[in-house]
Amino acid sequence: MQDDQTRAMEELGAHIEARRPDCVLSRQVELGELTLEITLPSLPGFVEFLKTDRACRFSTLVDITAVDHPGREARFDLVYHFLSMFQNHRIRVKTRVREDEMAPSISSVFAGANWYEREVFDLFGILFSGHPDLRRILTDYGFRGHPLRKDFPTTGYTEVRYDEVNKRVVYEPVKLTQEYRQFDFMSPWEGAKYILPGDEKQEDAP
Repeated sequence: MQDDQTRAMEELGAHIEARRPDCVLSRQVELGELTLEITLPSLPGFVEFLKTDRACRFSTLVDITAVDHPGREARFDLVYHFLSMFQNHRIRVKTRVREDEMAPSISSVFAGANWYEREVFDLFGILFSGHPDLRRILTDYGFRGHPLRKDFPTTGYTEVRYDEVNKRVVYEPVKLTQEYRQFDFMSPWEGAKYILPGDEKQEDAP
């Protein structure tokens, strides 16, 4: 069964690459799943092809996410997952994005991409050109930074708490005490002297 799935994905990948050689940079089938890497500018047209081509018919956009590679020139991988209920196939499409460039929106091809792209913008800071309403969707108003970037501090930049005196929610810069920054890596068993039942007999022995 796995061999049949792998063979089907290999044939699908070859078909797509043959039809759109201007877009596809690489293709790989692993564990029965097809992954295609494409050029960034070709994204909307390529997604339209996946949706309408009779051998593909990927009519469902499952998810859009990203992966952060801080040390790489093209810092982000944009990752799209599609489902073809007609062919019973799934496909993964990847493209690289630099931190200083915008990715073209595919919301004109899949309306559901609207909120997915807003989520990627909110959590990774990737901008999408042609998006009808690109604003944060998960974090609060005035939130600083993008939480899924690998250089985002685990404590964040702002502390949110309810002020009993002012009877309202207040935003304050995160302040860590020195005690919080110091860690004791000693095992709780090191340096401890425990008297277990029967140990006193050893001390009384001649």
